[in-house]
Amino acid sequence: MEPPRTPARPLARIRVLVAKPGLDGHDRGAKIVARALRDAGFEVIFTGIRQRVEAIVATALQEDVAVVGLSILSGAHVGLTTRVVEGLRAAGAEDIAVVVGGTIPAADLPRLRAAGAAAVYPTGTPLGVLIPEIRALASAQPGRHEETPCASA
Repeated sequence: MEPPRTPARPLARIRVLVAKPGLDGHDRGAKIVARALRDAGFEVIFTGIRQRVEAIVATALQEDVAVVGLSILSGAHVGLTTRVVEGLRAAGAEDIAVVVGGTIPAADLPRLRAAGAAAVYPTGTPLGVLIPEIRALASAQPGRHEETPCASA
């Protein structure tokens, strides 16, 4: 007779913040990404449009996210990404990965990486590429952002 099995504890979902910094008012792509991540099992916090960098950093800290995804179509991607990364570092949250998506010229990829972007997803990046890469980035972050059993289970 087999001993009774202990039910497996569910894993905590990876928390991702999807944010639209600056004055960019177009959010269709960000909403598509947020929904795809949610459907793939992530817990997604979507800030909506026209967010200040300080608000994005504060929300990332408050929500204890593993990844901040910035969706930028305005052309201000290098400056906004730099400010978000610097804000997280200043808050002692350098373990939060920052990724950037949107209208991004190939020539700006090295500048974004140098600014601290963990990954860059230009317009048209397939969701089938983005989702596993975000999962891998979150899993690579040390400490509090790992997929671990839920305390309430």
